[in-house]
Amino acid sequence: MSTMNKNIPQHIVLFPDGNRRWAKKQGLPTLKGHLEGHQNFKKFINHCLKKGVKVVTVFGFSSENWGRPKKEVNYLMKLFEKYLINDLKDFQKVGIKVKIIGQKERLPKSLQKVIEKVEALTENNKKLILNLAVSYGGRWDILQAVEKIRKHNPPVKKITEELIEEYLSTAGLPEPDLIIRAGGEKRLSNFLLWQAAYAELYFSDKLWPDFTEKDLDEALAEYSLRQRRFGH
Repeated sequence: MSTMNKNIPQHIVLFPDGNRRWAKKQGLPTLKGHLEGHQNFKKFINHCLKKGVKVVTVFGFSSENWGRPKKEVNYLMKLFEKYLINDLKDFQKVGIKVKIIGQKERLPKSLQKVIEKVEALTENNKKLILNLAVSYGGRWDILQAVEKIRKHNPPVKKITEELIEEYLSTAGLPEPDLIIRAGGEKRLSNFLLWQAAYAELYFSDKLWPDFTEKDLDEALAEYSLRQRRFGH
């Protein structure tokens, strides 16, 4: 399906689910599924660039994912580090600004250093903003925003929605227009709870490594047909 001349979402949120299940179906180690998922994500980002999407926020690792086996967690941390280092040239070449949202202090020191470097070097890129959520939870995001407001000096007299939004990890960005979740699950899983209030939801049964550019085109085509009322 073509999305030519149709309404393209400014901000897409992605749940790249199903990497482990994909690996199991293929008779491969779980870690291979994550690697395959990463390769597919690069294709996804390039296709978003071609379509004119301005912001992509991807659920990389949730605050709940720390409960996974230590070997898998360590592998994922190394994978994030490797991804950021290896793809830095591409980020610069095509104009992608990278931002990591989440509890950075919980991440390995080596990953924190890489994040600091990549964020600084891509800060002025304008083509697309890539938010990589690592050790992120939607409830945590709201709580940390409220905590910052509570510590504000001088004290804040009235807390408004607009004020909370200024302290969320996505401050300054447009609210999500479209949430795409691969892998067959149909829930928000504590991700961008505040920000997703009026986002359109699109669910695919395909496991993430099998999700293609054609699947993204179909999601964009369906989005373009929806009427967004924002409660009106």
